[in-house]
Amino acid sequence: MSNVFSFTGTIGRDAEVRYAPSGMAILNITVANNIGFGEKQQTLWIRVALFGKRAEGSLKDYLKKGQQVFVSGELSQNEYRANDGTTKTSLELNANIIDLVGKRNEGGASQQSYQDSNLREPAPARAAAPHDNFDEPYDDDIPF
Repeated sequence: MSNVFSFTGTIGRDAEVRYAPSGMAILNITVANNIGFGEKQQTLWIRVALFGKRAEGSLKDYLKKGQQVFVSGELSQNEYRANDGTTKTSLELNANIIDLVGKRNEGGASQQSYQDSNLREPAPARAAAPHDNFDEPYDDDIPF
């Protein structure tokens, strides 16, 4: 991949899966990403596409409007002519990674991940071990 663009944002509408004439699945979402602060804040809308077997799974069931996601992939900018005759641009991302962050809209786990056709459950939080107190010297028999 020649360029990598990674960002977090909020899904604008539920995921759609369609199929190309060749039979390849294409999952599409639109993600809002806020940049800037205060009065200068802008919202960038980025069209995200996931192709092939990764688009066929149950991921579409989790990509609902309002869900926060982390997305990473190759970014491209396309120009098009709007109905009023003006030239506009759109940002499109060919996704390699889509991670769900935050809570799902309809209950469930607090975080789910999807990367390279694997839906991963979050790692369970580990309990603090007695030796996690960094104020005391750590005495161990590690030879290095």
